[in-house]
Amino acid sequence: QVQLVESGGGLVQPGGSLRLSCVASVGIFSISGMGWYRQAPGKKRELVAIITDTGDSNYADSVKGRFTISRDNAKNTVYLQMYRLKPEDTAVYYCYALAGTAWGDEEDYWGQGTQVTVSS
Repeated sequence: QVQLVESGGGLVQPGGSLRLSCVASVGIFSISGMGWYRQAPGKKRELVAIITDTGDSNYADSVKGRFTISRDNAKNTVYLQMYRLKPEDTAVYYCYALAGTAWGDEEDYWGQGTQVTVSS
């Protein structure tokens, strides 16, 4: 199985910065896409950013220019560097991975989430 463990969440002031990390334990699986989703109170889970194993990335319009996603394929780790945080960025952030084995289809995997709170 694939297990994802997030870290780096916390409380920051508006305009502050935070970096999230997610380490994947993959076993015999291989990961293609990795990324971050978030779910704010009363909202649906939404895509924040995603990056492929070749380095192509996409961002939600709301975070473009403020957040940067990166990954270390050798470590099966994905990062989300967040700048100029806003109160509306407050959410539980979930690590995501698309992974599969030589014998099965690729499937979605999720971390447990890490809380990001932006407040003064």
